[in-house]
Amino acid sequence: MENLKALSFELRKNVVDMVVEGGGGHIGGDMSVMDILTELYFDQMNISPENMHSPNRDYLVMSKGHSVEALYAVLARKGFFPVGEVIHSFSKFGSQYIGHPNNKLPGIEMNSGSLGHGLSVCAGMALAGKMDGRKNRVYTVMGDGELAEGSIWEAAMAAHHHKLDNLCAVIDRNRLQISGDTENVMAQDSQEERWSAFGWHTIPVNGHDYRELNEAFREAGNYTGAPTVIIANTIKGYGSAVMENKPEWHHRVPTTDEYRQIVRDLEERKEAALHE
Repeated sequence: MENLKALSFELRKNVVDMVVEGGGGHIGGDMSVMDILTELYFDQMNISPENMHSPNRDYLVMSKGHSVEALYAVLARKGFFPVGEVIHSFSKFGSQYIGHPNNKLPGIEMNSGSLGHGLSVCAGMALAGKMDGRKNRVYTVMGDGELAEGSIWEAAMAAHHHKLDNLCAVIDRNRLQISGDTENVMAQDSQEERWSAFGWHTIPVNGHDYRELNEAFREAGNYTGAPTVIIANTIKGYGSAVMENKPEWHHRVPTTDEYRQIVRDLEERKEAALHE
């Protein structure tokens, strides 16, 4: 788990390079969601370049598709495409590595980024899996600002009604969105109470703690009769004090000085993780 934590800071560095090379990107949410994606792809999901066309693979839809840079970094490290290629061609004219997930790329199940759609699509995937008798699992990662979309709650009702215990949703609960604090934009009260009221099994965790994430995904995999939501409490911009908990880093390119400091901070945290 310490190695995964160290890896996450290396992947965050890839994201920063991507955003600088491409001239834009949703860097704050990339940093908050990175540990969730790292735990899923390197410790939980049955997905790889070798089985990406198998109907028995696990599925993930990045519903908060604007944080695609984090997804690209993880998929590249898994071997779906070259790391250098995505860093140097991200968001360039004619590139397939665009600013939201593009299913023309290997490893990406669905074009996403129109917020509120991922859970509905994944409920359909999970229901199809049940109907076909498959044992694979379906995951979606949502932002907390995204939860203001009504389609999320229609999907939540449907998933409970159909007892989709092969479905696991993860909320990147960083409490910031493009226009400020989520509680000022559209107050969310207790996410645990809200999802429980819709019949979901709820697990709150520290979204930067790999032991808690690991235990939560294991618990979700063993839970029967209802879908699970993991409420991952995170820090937007996690990895450097330059960005952490600052709403202006929702979408921003670091200056040269900021870039240098962010890279130093990420390297220090990677080294610390390796020696824990």
